[in-house]
Amino acid sequence: MSAGTSVHPGAGAGVPASGRGTGGGRWTASGMLLPFGVFYVLFLLGPLLYTAVAGFFNDSLVKDGPGEWVGTANYAEALTSAEFWSSLGHTLWFTVLTTVPLIVFSLALALMTDRFSRGKWFFRLAFFAPFMLPSSVIALLFMWIYADEIGLAQNVVTWFGVQAPSWLGDPDWAMISIAAATIWWTIGFNFVIYLAALQEIPRDVHEAAAIDGAGPWQRIRLVVVPMLGRATTLVAVLQLVASLKVFDQIYMMTNGGPDDATRPSLLYIFQTGFTDGRAGYASTVALLLFVIILLISLVWFALIRRTEKEV
Repeated sequence: MSAGTSVHPGAGAGVPASGRGTGGGRWTASGMLLPFGVFYVLFLLGPLLYTAVAGFFNDSLVKDGPGEWVGTANYAEALTSAEFWSSLGHTLWFTVLTTVPLIVFSLALALMTDRFSRGKWFFRLAFFAPFMLPSSVIALLFMWIYADEIGLAQNVVTWFGVQAPSWLGDPDWAMISIAAATIWWTIGFNFVIYLAALQEIPRDVHEAAAIDGAGPWQRIRLVVVPMLGRATTLVAVLQLVASLKVFDQIYMMTNGGPDDATRPSLLYIFQTGFTDGRAGYASTVALLLFVIILLISLVWFALIRRTEKEV
C-alpha cells in the first residue's frame, strides 16, 4: 500500500457502531413484521371495513355489485328483529352455561393435579388431549352419546330409573347438552394455563403459610387464588370471547334446532348470508355482534381486574 493511501486507525470513529446497526435493525424488524401486517390488513381490517360498508347496501350473493343503497335500513331491521335478539339470547345463555364452569372446574382440576409430585404429564395429556380434537369429531362423538334410545347418556340415566329426555331433540335440554359437550372438549386449555401458573408459585410461599397455621383451604383461598389473578383474567377473557363466538359444534349437532332453540348469533348470520343470500343484512348483524362482543369483553375484563385487585 502506498503512502498516499494510508489508513488512520481513527478514521470513521465519529460514526458509532451502534448508530450504523440501528438503521439495519429497524429495517430488519420492519421486514419481520411486514408479513403479519399484510395478513392483518387482508384478512382482518379488510373484511371488517368491507362488512361495515356492505351493511349500508342491499347486497346479495346472487347478484353482482354492491346492490342498492339502503342506508341504515339494515340496522333498523336487525335491531327490531325477533330472530336477531333470540339468537343473541341463545348465545348469552350458552356463554353462561360454559364460561363459569370452564373457569371453576379447570382451576379445581389444576389444584388437584398440582398436589401430585409425579405423573403430572399424564394428567396434562389426559385433560388436554380432547382439546386437540377437531370440532367435527367432538360433534359426531356426542351425537352418538346423546342419541335417543341407543346413546350412552340415555342408558346411564335409565340405569338410575329416570326417564331420560331427548338430549338434542328437547328444546329445554339441547343447549345444556351442547354446553356439557363443550366443557368436556375445551376444559384442557384452561387447565394447562392454570397448572402452569400454579407451578410458578414458589414452594416457600406454601411453607410459610403452613407455618403460620393456615390450613389447606385457607392456603388456596388466601394465598393461591390471589396469586393466580393474572391467569384467571386471561382465562376468563379468552373463555368469554370463545363462548360468544360459538358456532361449530352447534352447527353440526343441531343446526340451531329444535325450533331454533340452539341457534346462536353466528349461525343466524351464516343462515341469513349464505342460505337466504342477504349478504348486506348479514354484514350488519355481524358488525352488531362484533360491537356487542367487544363491549361485553371490556366490561368483563374490567370486572375481573377489579376483583383481582380486591382479592
